[in-house]
Amino acid sequence: MEKTRQPIIAILGHVDHGKTSLLDHVRSLGNESRSSVMDREAGGITQHIGATEVPAKILNDLCGPLLGGKTFDSPGLLFIDTPGHQSFSTLRSRGGALADIAILIVDISEGCKPQTIESLRILKESKTPFVLAANKVDRIHGWNTERNRAMAFSIRNQTKEAIGIFDEKYWKLIGQLAEHGFNVERYDKVKDFTKEIALVPISAKEGEGVQDLLAVVIGLAERYLSDKLTDIEGLGEGTVLEVKEERGLGKTLDVILHRGSIKKGDEIVLVTNDGGISTRVKGMFSPRGMSEMRDAGNRWDDTDVVNAASGVKISAVNLEGVLAGTTLRVVNSEKERKIAIESANKESDLSIELNDDGVCIKSDTVGGLEALAKELQNIGVPIRTASIGRVSRKDVRSVDNAQNPLHRIIMAFSTDILVDAQNEINESEKNIKFINSDIIYRILEEYEEWVDIRNKEIEEENREDIVYPGRIRLLPDHTFRASKPAVVGVRVIGGKIHIGQKLLKDGVRIGRIKSIRSGQESMKESDQGSEVAVSIEGVTIGRQIEEGDELLVDVPESHARKLVKMDLTATEKEILDELMIIHRKDNHFWGR
Repeated sequence: MEKTRQPIIAILGHVDHGKTSLLDHVRSLGNESRSSVMDREAGGITQHIGATEVPAKILNDLCGPLLGGKTFDSPGLLFIDTPGHQSFSTLRSRGGALADIAILIVDISEGCKPQTIESLRILKESKTPFVLAANKVDRIHGWNTERNRAMAFSIRNQTKEAIGIFDEKYWKLIGQLAEHGFNVERYDKVKDFTKEIALVPISAKEGEGVQDLLAVVIGLAERYLSDKLTDIEGLGEGTVLEVKEERGLGKTLDVILHRGSIKKGDEIVLVTNDGGISTRVKGMFSPRGMSEMRDAGNRWDDTDVVNAASGVKISAVNLEGVLAGTTLRVVNSEKERKIAIESANKESDLSIELNDDGVCIKSDTVGGLEALAKELQNIGVPIRTASIGRVSRKDVRSVDNAQNPLHRIIMAFSTDILVDAQNEINESEKNIKFINSDIIYRILEEYEEWVDIRNKEIEEENREDIVYPGRIRLLPDHTFRASKPAVVGVRVIGGKIHIGQKLLKDGVRIGRIKSIRSGQESMKESDQGSEVAVSIEGVTIGRQIEEGDELLVDVPESHARKLVKMDLTATEKEILDELMIIHRKDNHFWGR
């Protein structure tokens, strides 16, 4: 077989369905095992994209019992690890998805969740082949789990009761996926992998079924992606996963090389906030054995040449401002440099729709920023500014000038705020909110909570200024003065009354409230249920109004427009509707 590169595998799925557990198990295979990353990651959810290489020898040893003596042609598998709430669609390779194949992991008991559906949509759009891993079979009541056992053998050793529960959950999941247009079949019953999506039951925690999953993934890659996997010659192209400081090396890049090769001394073009730049590779390092790139510590091997597909750490000069999640391109001539710089310039323009008024978002990577932007745009939140890095005074001033009070918020994913920016927030009188987290769905939850609270605060502020509709009844035997002004006892039987409000009788304006008193106390307003004395200008009791009359308390048209949008009581709404009918006899558009 022609020389090939190892397939790049992405693992997707809903939060807590087992992505990190599966990767942890994969990383523990063979003799060169590593410790769990679960405790290190925020909330147990992986937040930054890493890479793990599993050599062919380990895969052949593991999957041997299922292959009947056959071996894989692939040199191994390279796993990329996507953040819990970020789609791998933000990682691009020549306009397509970086991954060759994806594993979509689903909790067999919980079934399809919002992030599962989102992952399915992304996979469909990017035309990325994928395998379903139905995880947590070990939690099925009565399921007999054996560590690292193949699922082909496990299913034969379960009780009828356990298989019955499994089948019930399995068919429910199959039905959910069918609703979204996916034809799914259990992996050992698939007849045509181009027409059916293979589902492999697994326990990522115990490793049961993991060898079946890996065997299906490699089989698919070798059978259907053979042309794509021969793309190992020529100029190197990769995706920058992370830009970080390393002791003794300075700024470095963690890169997935998905095309061609790269060697020491090569000229490379990178993407920064200000567009494309070029520099030269000073040093290259590969993680030793089964080490995951971020956890390699001192387990780095110096290397002169790296071929796709591989994870590699690169040191070079002038790496300030390089954006994570963007493309690295190797160039060998002036013409290639010019083309690469043009591509990098286009890539530096974030594909985020900005508005004249909206919120401010920040992240430490391009992928993170685009993922947060996408989630906000899905729920209709406009974005005014979006940029990489820590929150600055410039960001604070941007939201300070927002017209809409609900846009005076800064949301930061996996990045922090500078001290002077925090001080500016503290000193602002505009109620600016700052939210930051390493988990996007927590940012969204906190944002929605803040919006609810802020809406109530704004409503309370508005209620203080707005004139409310009301209804009063003149009490019998409570006339204290007949006119100039009339002073009479009233009961507020609906809504509120305010000083200065005009009164209507049978739809006709007849006077205005000059003052409100309760005993010796003067009041600005009085609520439903209270009995107070009011002085009314412009009327005489016994002529325009009589004891026992009910009068409507009018509102200005501009206030009526605001009241329609507010959370009124049923009585207030009834009075407002009555006022609308009265005024619209003369002006059809009154209060609209």
